[in-house]
Amino acid sequence: MPRPYQNHLSSITDLVTPYEATRAGFVALALEKNRRATPTVEEARALKAAASLAPAPASLASMSHIRAALITAAGISEKAARYLTEDDKTEAIRGLVENFLEPAGRAFVEELVYRFLLTRGDALGGSMRNVGGELAQRKLTRAVIAALTLSNAGYSWLPKTGTTWLPPSADDSDIEIHAKGLSWSKSGAHRTLLYNFRVPLVGKNIDSCLLNCPPSDAGVAANTPEAYIAFGELKGGIDPAGADEHWKTARTAFVRIRSAFSAQGVYPLTFFLGAAIATAMANEIWSQLEGGALSNAANLTNANQLASLCNWLITI
Repeated sequence: MPRPYQNHLSSITDLVTPYEATRAGFVALALEKNRRATPTVEEARALKAAASLAPAPASLASMSHIRAALITAAGISEKAARYLTEDDKTEAIRGLVENFLEPAGRAFVEELVYRFLLTRGDALGGSMRNVGGELAQRKLTRAVIAALTLSNAGYSWLPKTGTTWLPPSADDSDIEIHAKGLSWSKSGAHRTLLYNFRVPLVGKNIDSCLLNCPPSDAGVAANTPEAYIAFGELKGGIDPAGADEHWKTARTAFVRIRSAFSAQGVYPLTFFLGAAIATAMANEIWSQLEGGALSNAANLTNANQLASLCNWLITI
């Protein structure tokens, strides 16, 4: 009987990310960055319209409805603003006006907008560092839902912003964007898949955890080593330059998991999903698959491999 990974992998080269997939991944990231930038661009346009009503830079400080934008333009991020008093913020706005807007003369509105975008752009760049992981989670969620739907298994999902598990709606096209967990029942067995879940026995967050329980019992099951069926590491970064580092992080997580659970006499399954997989990295993954340390693996950019892994995931 073939091992699970042999259903979609026949050699090491199957794991390696082809150039076309790398190119498509960079395009997808660019589109996602543009999507996330849209609110900031619209805010900048609104700021320009409001600030244009000010006769001089000094008048901006008295326009309370754009105070938050002025604070941002002064170089203070939302995170930093939480640690400052209103007097501190007022002083920052004064410095913005005196040092940058007034010297700009009649172009002070454009200068204000540029500086607003500079701070927001920096925040956007920070959030984009995590977007690879988010896209990987979305891909896995959508693929699991597809596998469940095709096998006629019902499921429920947990929104990122809530604590109540919801049934799928008639239009489930955006569930993968908002879900932080999935649960299903198949052949009388209950399964709950949770993302970025803190495992008490390990003491760390794990990218994905599959529990042998209905969602209502997840809190209790989290403290029961025997309840864990599988752990997965998802690495959605597409840049080949960071591929080895992503694998090292995943490998370390697997070692930590195996050490913690084996001490309890429990041996959960492990799987790896990566978007950027180079040849050297593929060799090591293949070696772990062949040796049994890793239960399954797939290249995230290959739809057939992902579908095969998810078919396995919903049956274990």
